[in-house]
Amino acid sequence: MKKLMAANWKMYKTWDQAVDTAEGLVGLTADKLPDDREVLVFPPFTALKGVAQALSADGFSAGGQDYYIDQEGAFTGEISPMMLKDAGAAYGLTGHSERRHVLGETDEFVGQKTAYGLECGLKVVLCVGEKIDERKSGKVEEVLEHQLRVGLKDVPRDVAPDRLSIAYEPVWAIGTGEVAGPGEIVDAHTFVRKILVSVFGEKGNEMRILYGGSVKPANCGEIIALDNVDGVLVGGASLESESFSQIVLA
Repeated sequence: MKKLMAANWKMYKTWDQAVDTAEGLVGLTADKLPDDREVLVFPPFTALKGVAQALSADGFSAGGQDYYIDQEGAFTGEISPMMLKDAGAAYGLTGHSERRHVLGETDEFVGQKTAYGLECGLKVVLCVGEKIDERKSGKVEEVLEHQLRVGLKDVPRDVAPDRLSIAYEPVWAIGTGEVAGPGEIVDAHTFVRKILVSVFGEKGNEMRILYGGSVKPANCGEIIALDNVDGVLVGGASLESESFSQIVLA
C-alpha cells in the first residue's frame, strides 16, 4: 500500500496563499514522488477548489476538513460531502481532536460523519487519539477502542480498504512540539490494527494507519519506518511547501 502523506492546513491561508503553497508543493515533489507515496492536502473550504486544481498531478489529491451528515438543507454554516466533491475533494476528514475537544463533537457524531462521507463517495480519514490525562491513567487502549468501534459502527464491512484510513493523533502531541516515542507509536498503531481486523476481518490489514502529532522533516523518516505506520497527518509543518515537501519525500 502507498504511504499517505497528508497535510491539514486547519484555519490558515487565503485562496491565493493556499494555491501558491499547493503549486509550490507540486513543483518541489511531483517529479520526485516515489511510487509508494500519495500526497493529500486538506485546505480551508474557501480555497478547496483552487488547491484541488493545483494538485492535479498524479499522486496528489485534496480533501475537506469537515462536512455535515446531509446532502442539503437549513444547516447554516455547514457543507455537504457532495459540495466537497463538486469543489474537487476526494477525501474527507473526521474526528480530528479539535473537532472533538474544541468544538464538542461526540464519538457518535464522528461515526455518523464517517459512514455518511463514505456513502457519498468520499474517501475518509478518521482521527483517533487520547488526551494526556488518559495516557497517564493507562486508558490509551480503552479510549482508542471506544473511538474506533463507535466511529466505525455504521461503516459497511465490505468497504474497500483504500477508502478508509485511520489517523492516530495523541491529543497531547498536536501542535505542542511533543512527539510520541517510537514505542508509544508502535504500541498504539498495533492496537489500532487489531481493532480494524476485528471489525473488518483481513481487510483491516490493508487499511492505512497514519501518525499525527508534531511531525516535522527531522522526525518523519523515523516515524514512517515504524511498523504499522502507513503515512502521516501533518499540521504546522505542512503550511510551507518547502517543509512539507521534505516530509513527503522523507
